[in-house]
This record gives sequence, C-alpha cells and structure tokens, in this order.
Amino acid sequence: MEFSSTRRSIPAGEIIFAEDDAPTTAFLIESGRVVISTVQHGETRNLGELGPGSLLGEMAVIDSAPRSATARALTDCVLTPIDRNQFAERLASADPVVRALLMSQLTRYRSALATLTGDAAGSGAMEGRDESGAFDKIRLESELRSALDRDELEVRLQPIMQIATERIAGYEALIRWQHPERGQVSPTEFIRLAEETSLIVPVGDYVLGRVCDMLVELRRRGRSPLPFIALNVSARQLDDPALIDRMLAQLAKRSLPADRLEIEITESLVFNHSQIAALLARCHSAGMLVALDDFGTGYSNLGPVLTLDFDRIKLDQGFTRALGTPRGLALVRAIVAMTAALDCEMIAEGVEDPAQLQALRELGCDYAQGWLVGKPVSLQEVLETG
Repeated sequence: MEFSSTRRSIPAGEIIFAEDDAPTTAFLIESGRVVISTVQHGETRNLGELGPGSLLGEMAVIDSAPRSATARALTDCVLTPIDRNQFAERLASADPVVRALLMSQLTRYRSALATLTGDAAGSGAMEGRDESGAFDKIRLESELRSALDRDELEVRLQPIMQIATERIAGYEALIRWQHPERGQVSPTEFIRLAEETSLIVPVGDYVLGRVCDMLVELRRRGRSPLPFIALNVSARQLDDPALIDRMLAQLAKRSLPADRLEIEITESLVFNHSQIAALLARCHSAGMLVALDDFGTGYSNLGPVLTLDFDRIKLDQGFTRALGTPRGLALVRAIVAMTAALDCEMIAEGVEDPAQLQALRELGCDYAQGWLVGKPVSLQEVLETG
C-alpha cells in the first residue's frame, strides 16, 4: 500500500479494513471500486460495491463501533482518509434532531446486519446512547404543529407608552403557549424550535391573523386613535418574498390602515443590507412602519443604522438598566440624540422603575416599554383597562 499525507493508493485485492477492526478512519473513494463483504455461516457474502465519490467506513467512525464488514479493493483504488475526529466535531455541532435520526438509522442498520450474519451480540451495539433530548425536541415540534392547528397559542400584548403624553400608543405582540401537560413553554424554547424549521412561517401567519383581529376589535370598541401593534419577524420569515404581501392582504381584508401594523427586525439581521433595504422600501411604499429591535446588543454597527431608513429604534433593556450610572446615562443621551438626528423615534425597552422613566423623559426619548408601563396581557385585559 502506497501512503501519502492526503491520499492512499491501494492495489486491487488488498484489504482496506477487516471486520471487527477498530474504527480509526473513514475514506472517500477518489477512484476505483471497493467491495464490502461479511462472513455468514462460515462463507463470505458480498453486501455491495462502492465507487468514486462514495464514503467508505463512515458508519463505524460515527458510532464508534467495531467494523461490521470487510472492505477490499476490487480494482486499483485511490482513497482520501478522513480522521474520526473530523466526523466527531461535526456530529457534536449538528442539530440534535438530525443527530438522533442518523443514530437511529445506524442502529437499524447494525441490527439488520447482525440478523443477517447471526451475530446476536452485535444487534445491541448502539443501545444505551442517550438521545432523549433530541426525541423530546421532535415531540415538542409535533406538539407545536398540533397547537397551531387547534388554535392553542395565545397572543399577548405588551403596552408601549408615549412618554410625553403618558398615553398607550401601541403594543408589542408576544406569543405564549400553555401546553396541556408541560405547562407554560418558554417562548425562547419553542420560537427557537420554530425558527430551526419552516414552522416559523405558519407561526408568524398565526400571530399576524390574531393581531389583525385584535386591531379590528379595538376599532370596534371605539379605541381612538387606533393603537399600532408590533410584530417580531425572524430571519426565515424575511427570506419569504411573499411576507409583506400577506401582511397587507390581511390588513386590507379587514379594512385596517397599514400604519397600525409595525414590523420589528432584530439588530442581528441587518447585516443582509440589500434584503432589509428592499423590505423597508416595500413597507414604506405601503405605509407600514419598521423598527430596529434590540439596538446595542452586541451586533451594533452604525453603518446599517445610517444607511437603512428605520422608523423606530428600540433600545435594548441593558441600556435602560444602566441609566442609573453616569456612563449609562451619557450613552443613552447620545443614542437619543443620534436617533433624533436620523429622524427616527426611540422606544426604550425594559423600563421597570419611575426613575428610569423620568430619566428617559428628560432625555427626550419617545416611547417606553417594560413592566412599569405594563406586562404582556390578553386582549380582554387591554379592553377592560380602557
């Protein structure tokens, strides 16, 4: 066998690895053909052939089990070795659901092969691997789909106060899920789960429909001026070219003014400048407002703020909490001045005590949101408080 640092040349007839060998390396077949075989009742049985572009020996490397078959070069072959650590690192960082599905398939393969060869001991080679977290995630995703179908998700409204008038000018829509068995599921958990799949699109449409219905009810109850309601939009939703059209269609269906629906985009998404610029142009042409959410959370870059025409900037609650310090107060003062210079309005998040609100009032901040102003509540509670 000729060996180099990156490739191995193996002559026809040579064994690449044998059954029960330790799984130290997998291979990518660059050229030639390899036969995979196992011994059944004392006789060699060919399981298949692999050619250029195929992976060889990867399953044992992935699940750290001894080789379950023998690989022999049918023709002269050139192989690229792949160290097991390369697989281990990628597998460790993979989505746990994908990892669990892969391990499930490997378990079935091992079991089928053990049955074929009469190796009863080998059938349980992968038993005991704990993938309970991944399977729980699969269950939760399935239950979230069912909750959507059964209208079990609740949309709550957190008030946003115009500081100068102390009037509730709008609300942020926040989704909640009271699971019949798990109880209250953390929004962080199920929203992240939805964002990992295309499920975030129907979740977003669900919230959109509920919010539009809420605006209709507020209008019917004589709420004037009609408050705006802000919706958070994720990266996957932004990739949907029909997103704004669907929003406008829902508004038009109920004869609602477009400026009563506001889109909130987190600061971490503005790196895709052309996409956000196009969305802003589309929203503004229809009369919809767009806010930059979580400003100052670590992705801060003044370039996008200067070049993207946001209507409002939402100051992250960390800055609000720092108002009691000289440095925090100075920084928020500078951000308020910058926001005004850009002809934007500013909403301070996380306002929890009167001193913070007073400081924001003196600095000229436009809006306040937080527990001092109000916690997320149902539409019925909003209507009862007038």
